[in-house]
Amino acid sequence: MKESIEKIIADFSFFSSWEEKYEYLIDLGFELSPLSSNLKTENNLIAGCQSKVWLTHEYKEKKLYFYGDSDALITRGIVALIIKLYSGHSPEELLKENGQIFSIIGLRENLSMNRANGLSTMVKAIKSFALKYIKNER
Repeated sequence: MKESIEKIIADFSFFSSWEEKYEYLIDLGFELSPLSSNLKTENNLIAGCQSKVWLTHEYKEKKLYFYGDSDALITRGIVALIIKLYSGHSPEELLKENGQIFSIIGLRENLSMNRANGLSTMVKAIKSFALKYIKNER
């Protein structure tokens, strides 16, 4: 997970203004593979986000892989960033990650209150998926 964090910090430090960082987030969203319509269900909808956000996952070889989408550009970029950070790691690694990365890159402080709450809600969903698999393995 350390490599994912370092890469994200490096990517964001490349840009000097928040306008550029928002553009980068939007670009990340465009790079995100669209979630198929059969996965855009109420079950995968993350409640508490300003925009519609769908987040789903699969568990294979003791790692969680996340897939998501949103109907808003910046939010879709945030989903892509979260997937970049959390996907492909063990549930234990996911639970240890403290979310400081979002403050280090300045994201949390540069989002509207609603988007910041949505970010927290997405991270909580990921942590709850991880916790579910840890409980099932014991």
